[in-house]
Amino acid sequence: MNSSLVSSILFFCILIVSVLSDVLSDSCGEAAKDDPNIKFDFCVSTLEGNPKAKSATGVADLVKVAIETAISNSNSIRSLITKLLSDKGLEPYVRSCLQDCSELYSDAGSSLGKGEQAFEGKDYGTANSVISAAMDSANTCEDQFKEKVGVVSPLTKENNSFFQLNAISLAFINMVQK
Repeated sequence: MNSSLVSSILFFCILIVSVLSDVLSDSCGEAAKDDPNIKFDFCVSTLEGNPKAKSATGVADLVKVAIETAISNSNSIRSLITKLLSDKGLEPYVRSCLQDCSELYSDAGSSLGKGEQAFEGKDYGTANSVISAAMDSANTCEDQFKEKVGVVSPLTKENNSFFQLNAISLAFINMVQK
């Protein structure tokens, strides 16, 4: 094989990888610019963890990646809650809050699945609605811990991440609609 052909093929492969990685970076940049709840670095680093993000050719592909990541995150949070609930010395108020949060995240996972189906069916209104409902789970979970003075949520970091993941999904859906 001649060296110019090999060089051309190599250049083309590098160009494709560069363009694909720009889809994620550009989409996260636009989402972060339009929504103060979305942090660019969080968007890129979190979605890069999903192998499907590497093959995304457009923002519509990233919507699916973001929703799948949020569903996985919801399941991880429920697992953490189950672990926290196994502590026999847990204060009853905190236990009650965690039980409520577990139910909220169970419902959120279901809502996200419906949101993904709605998006795939190009029913963007329903997708926005059910993903917004899932996103509210994070705030509802976090806020109930604040209702009793001196109680600190053990899920603040997780709630913030879940909220942001859903904000990313909604931002990406809005980009697809433009």
